[in-house]
Amino acid sequence: MTTLVWIVLPYLCLAVFVAGHVWRWRHDQFGWTTHTSQVLENRILRLGSPLFHLGALGVVGGHAMGLLVPASVTEWLGLSEHAYHLIAVWGGTVTGLIMMVGLVLLIIRRMVNGRIRAVTTRMDKVLYAALAVMVTLGMIATVGVNLVGGGYDYRETIAVWFRGIFWFQPDSGLMTGAPLVYQLHAIGGFLFLALWPFTRLVHVWSVPLAYLWRPYVVYRARRRPAPAPSPSPDQVRDAAREPAARR
Repeated sequence: MTTLVWIVLPYLCLAVFVAGHVWRWRHDQFGWTTHTSQVLENRILRLGSPLFHLGALGVVGGHAMGLLVPASVTEWLGLSEHAYHLIAVWGGTVTGLIMMVGLVLLIIRRMVNGRIRAVTTRMDKVLYAALAVMVTLGMIATVGVNLVGGGYDYRETIAVWFRGIFWFQPDSGLMTGAPLVYQLHAIGGFLFLALWPFTRLVHVWSVPLAYLWRPYVVYRARRRPAPAPSPSPDQVRDAAREPAARR
């Protein structure tokens, strides 16, 4: 069972993640979009969307730092374990709360607005539910275990197991002693990756980065005077009648 959960499942989810994106691009390029509903409602979206995306960027960055960067590297850079713990816990708490508030606003928007609810697909509902579960588990792990509780050094266990997956040397024994909330968060994270290609989240890979280096749009001044507008049919008719009226 341990091998199935901590070795087979991660590789299976990663395979679905990659193959699902390839399939989606080959068979559903017109659906490769955010399916924005801004024209239907903008008041809540204007607040909820920036909060969610800002928090998500912080959460992803925190996970990348905690899981991919070994403790030896941060120590070599002069960052003590205590300083790293403070940055990770408080940074994760703040960005997690921002993401949670944004997600709650987006869910409320889907529920209370009839027009938004009408265009919400079944996969959208699954996505929002999965995001809510993942954010909740992450906040319990960050606040409940590391901020309020006694803490847990995931960098010596979960992070090593996670990096071992990509080196094809995962040690499932490192996960057996982790707190339950961390285990559920890890399993949910890989299941979320398997869900990703079949949702609107594929728009993440279509960020218009070309805007950063595209040339400026140059507006040139008109050097010659603009031509006089052509007379309207009414003006032509009145001009023709004017000599007759004078006679």
